[in-house]
Amino acid sequence: MSGFLFVVPPLVGHINPTVGVAAELTARGHRVAWASADPGLVRRLAGNEAVVFPCAGPVLTGEDGVRPAELRGPEALKFLWERFLVPLAEAMAPGVRAAIGEFGPGVVVADQQAFAGGLVAERLRVPWATSSTTSAEFTFAEALAGMPKVADWLDTLLHELRGRIGDPSGTADPRFSPHLVLAFSTPELVGSGAGAGAGAGAGAQGEGELGSGAGERIRWVGPSMAPRPAAADFPWTWLDPARATVLVTLGTANTDVGARFLAECREALRSRADRVQAVIVDPANVLGAQADLDDLNDMDDQDDKDVLIRSSVPQLPLLERVDAVVCHAGHNTVCEALWHGVPLVVAPIRDDQPVVAGQVVDAGAGIRVRFGRVTAPKLGAAIDAVLHEPGYRAAAERIRTAFRAAGGARAAATHLEELAGATPSKEAP
Repeated sequence: MSGFLFVVPPLVGHINPTVGVAAELTARGHRVAWASADPGLVRRLAGNEAVVFPCAGPVLTGEDGVRPAELRGPEALKFLWERFLVPLAEAMAPGVRAAIGEFGPGVVVADQQAFAGGLVAERLRVPWATSSTTSAEFTFAEALAGMPKVADWLDTLLHELRGRIGDPSGTADPRFSPHLVLAFSTPELVGSGAGAGAGAGAGAQGEGELGSGAGERIRWVGPSMAPRPAAADFPWTWLDPARATVLVTLGTANTDVGARFLAECREALRSRADRVQAVIVDPANVLGAQADLDDLNDMDDQDDKDVLIRSSVPQLPLLERVDAVVCHAGHNTVCEALWHGVPLVVAPIRDDQPVVAGQVVDAGAGIRVRFGRVTAPKLGAAIDAVLHEPGYRAAAERIRTAFRAAGGARAAATHLEELAGATPSKEAP
């Protein structure tokens, strides 16, 4: 038996993929704990029984963004690093050190954006693995070779951060463990050359130099799926099996910018009501039309039988019953849709989403539209295409097969056991 400490940022999309891995390790008899700035969020996603060591840092409750909505491009990158990632690492570091001291893990599993995990583990000489919940970081690392000023700027930030919270003599990039990188995707989506240059390009201070053996440290385990608490009040009887069903969602961190896009989606889908019905996720009620549960219990009294608007949905079980997904190209949403062989219309907004959207298009599993400018007619045409042109579904099903063959949480748990020096346990049933 060994102990595994998961160090995660207070972001739903970065915690969800690790929940299944933690559950698998627990089922194999290992000790598991978490270090997070938002213990409540971890327990909501991983279960109330989760052992969580609190860290300082922002509490975002899984719904808020981490930067002003209007920021894009280089300004958004600068804000993300200087105002969120680096301060988060500094704030979390004391809690991570305390958690390692008290829990005594054999391995620290550090999220790619929770820099304190890797830097503190390196300082304390504890083996650590990277949890890469979005494959976009590999593409970005490769792109740095063509952006030397950006690479130098990131080098400086990481070098100074290491001096404050880590081992000043260390060299590992906290985004890419020199021991093990768990990538929750597969080359069938990301591309066959992905990860070959991970960590390269940020070399002025020695940060991130994985060298030619980088690929050997990356394990493409595919999505990690785990049961989640389901919304008991979802009106499953509303779904009409005679029509195609489309799910529209912008994730948990884009509620501040989605009003226009969701309205265009609603218009596009209502105009196809003879053959399509839609479920739109609208957590901020920007459409002002969420159906009341009492009305949904009697659908004969519900005027809109074509578009169901809900503040939240049980996404995984719903994906088993939908025919297409319209989304922001968030990594988790994309992977969960493709896990079910569902093609996509992707409208990236910011951060890693343009990269993930490009992966979807390159793989043939969906169509990309412009989030800020797309109109209902163009959205409708894209939805029609992914619903009716067989190539998109065929590509989605090809990725589905690759995802399920990659092993997911079970494969990730086995790799972590090997890093811990433990004999891999018998997989949990």
